[in-house]
Amino acid sequence: GYRAAAQHSQSPEAMVLNSPGLKVAYPSTPRDAKGLLITAIRDDNPVVFFEHKMLYWSMGDVPEGDYAIPFGKAEIRREGKSVTLVAWGQMVNTCLEAAETLSADGIEAEVIDPRTLNPFDKDTVLASVKKTGKIVIVQEAPKTCGFAGEISAIIAEEAFDYLDAPIKRVCGPNTPIPFSPVLEDSYLPQPETVINAVKELF
Repeated sequence: GYRAAAQHSQSPEAMVLNSPGLKVAYPSTPRDAKGLLITAIRDDNPVVFFEHKMLYWSMGDVPEGDYAIPFGKAEIRREGKSVTLVAWGQMVNTCLEAAETLSADGIEAEVIDPRTLNPFDKDTVLASVKKTGKIVIVQEAPKTCGFAGEISAIIAEEAFDYLDAPIKRVCGPNTPIPFSPVLEDSYLPQPETVINAVKELF
């Protein structure tokens, strides 16, 4: 969304996650950015800290002083009972916007922000899926070999009997990100894309 073309617009979290031993933090709010960064600095293990460029202009309350957000603890950004949405970084905001629109149609989406991809809080996601019976995973990265596929596998292995519909992934296409604003907007998952994916489950 920054019009930085393919050279500066990658989403390489899956490549990093494929290196065992690396912890991966990916905040979506100013408050989490500070709290997770403090945790990362104090961690004796190597941490890769992702910052989505489009979130640099986001506003939000940030507590003064020292506070640390633990790794491996997801945040439920919005409570719901109809469907589970899981996303990280900028895509959390996309899902929240989609959830507001879906609510007008009587579909109450629960939006989960993992905050860290490794360690990943699968317990919070599994509990949500067992409640809603449906899940849509949203990532900006291309679908092939993305982290959304890993989450899908966890759900299939550990919560399959609770699913009332197939697992859905909303991802970027398997192409380099275009520079053209019109093409880039088409490339990126939008709230409407998420809404359409959710409605396919009902």
